[in-house]
Amino acid sequence: MAMFREGKTGAIEIRKQKRADLVAEELKRLITQRNLRPGDKLPHEVKLQQMFSVSKSTIREALKSLEVQGLIRVSTGPTGGGTIVEVPLDRTFQLMQNYLFFKDVGIADVYTVRRLLEPELAAGAVPHLTEDDFKALERTIDLCDPASAAAATPLLDQRQEDLTFHDILAAANPNPMLRFSCELINEMIRQLVVFGNDTPACEHEKFGEANVKFHKRIVEAARQRDAETVRALMSAHMEECTHYVTRMNGRVHGRLVLDSEMPRRGRMLPADDELE
Repeated sequence: MAMFREGKTGAIEIRKQKRADLVAEELKRLITQRNLRPGDKLPHEVKLQQMFSVSKSTIREALKSLEVQGLIRVSTGPTGGGTIVEVPLDRTFQLMQNYLFFKDVGIADVYTVRRLLEPELAAGAVPHLTEDDFKALERTIDLCDPASAAAATPLLDQRQEDLTFHDILAAANPNPMLRFSCELINEMIRQLVVFGNDTPACEHEKFGEANVKFHKRIVEAARQRDAETVRALMSAHMEECTHYVTRMNGRVHGRLVLDSEMPRRGRMLPADDELE
């Protein structure tokens, strides 16, 4: 199939789509039309070959394309084929970072968005937090508290637990767009924020202590179901986080995130000389 569009010179450019790409597009339509949900299976390869009058290799290439996009999981064997999956946050983050790699995104940009979104996210989560959520939040506080016997080591692992606190709030918020945006930013901070070589350990400790104080107050207000106080506390917390990250020479390390990094949570890198 050929697609036509006007080029920069005014001439008509002809772009041919590969047969596998066309099949992948049709499979997306099939998923939509049949309202397939995560766990549902696509027709077997033989059936798909008959439906689209194409070869086995074309079907497999189309399925691979959908798998790379995070829409399906492909398995082999007699009962194998394509199974619908929910697109994972890690894959979405990777695609976003591929886009941002060519943009000039600074730490100030990231925290400007956090200051806008996190207060609303936290306030919206308050009515929906369960006792299990509160226990998980309190567990992250213990892991972040430099004075706690349960404190995570090294210090940068404590910064990871700081983000886990915010992930728990995000998971409790019923607004899917707000939840998605905040989780995506948290993953960006995990994977791409680095601190300068000259950042002393005491600065990380002060940052951790400040986070713990705010996190404790936020949990206390959330237990009282006081959404407005939670909103105000989170707003102040984000302002203070911006101050600390700036003072600690935090920056966004623009890079392409590898597939091998996706199944696990990344770590904030402690210093520029560890980026090689």
